[in-house]
Amino acid sequence: MRLIGMIRKESLQILRDPSSIGIAFVMPVVLLLLFGYGVSLDARHIPLAVVVEQPDANSASLVGAFQRSEYFQPKAFDSIQAAQKAFDAREVFGIVWLRNNFSKTLLSQGDAPIGVIVNGVDANQARITEGYIQGVWQAWLVSYAHSRGVELAQPVTLEPRIWFNAAVRSRDFLVPGLIAVIMTLIGAMLTSMVVAREWERGTMEALMVTPIRIGELVVGKLVPYFILGMGGMLLSVATALWLFDVPLRGSFWALTAASALFMMVALGMGLLISVVAKNQFVAGQIAI
Repeated sequence: MRLIGMIRKESLQILRDPSSIGIAFVMPVVLLLLFGYGVSLDARHIPLAVVVEQPDANSASLVGAFQRSEYFQPKAFDSIQAAQKAFDAREVFGIVWLRNNFSKTLLSQGDAPIGVIVNGVDANQARITEGYIQGVWQAWLVSYAHSRGVELAQPVTLEPRIWFNAAVRSRDFLVPGLIAVIMTLIGAMLTSMVVAREWERGTMEALMVTPIRIGELVVGKLVPYFILGMGGMLLSVATALWLFDVPLRGSFWALTAASALFMMVALGMGLLISVVAKNQFVAGQIAI
């Protein structure tokens, strides 16, 4: 009965303080919307300058390969100087340069070098763009060789297979990781001011003289916030599934059990902060 009374007392305290409900249900959705839409590592529709010094069937075929790719938005330029000007103005992220001897070298040697310039300010984006350009070039070169009845020498063939996140969408690994961060944050913030609030309001002494045991006091304070935290976790998962189309693979109950253990640790960390700080403002800052 003492434990139930403590849980009821803490639940009434939560209802009188809407900030706890806001931390549990509003903050996860806001953070998911902010980072889910604001942070993306996907490279799609990259503006790309294509310079063809001597137009012919082969160069047109290669340019068509870039146009058909979902990763690029190629823009044709007559000279490398014009493409360089657009590159410096940040109108394009990269340049593909087909020199005037492209077809001649291709016909005589079966291969021809192309010039590629990529903006290196964002190293990650530059590596992704470089890889996509190389992929389009290699695929076109193989297709060109097959059309001429020539087999390219490929002693080793690499065929990468992505088992998880086959679409290579950044949201599919950013959003689940963000949910774990949100659980840590809301768990620590929910309980970081529980004990500190009692000290500031002078009610801790009244609690200490009651017949309630220390264990019952701790559990009674944790249970309502545990329910709030798990509700926030379920809301975050629902948002990830229905708003960001992040697939859920495996057992939902296994996820819930693991999340419950994780939430207990986060709540315990917040409670420890609250006991040590004894001040709501300081406890909140430490939890954040």
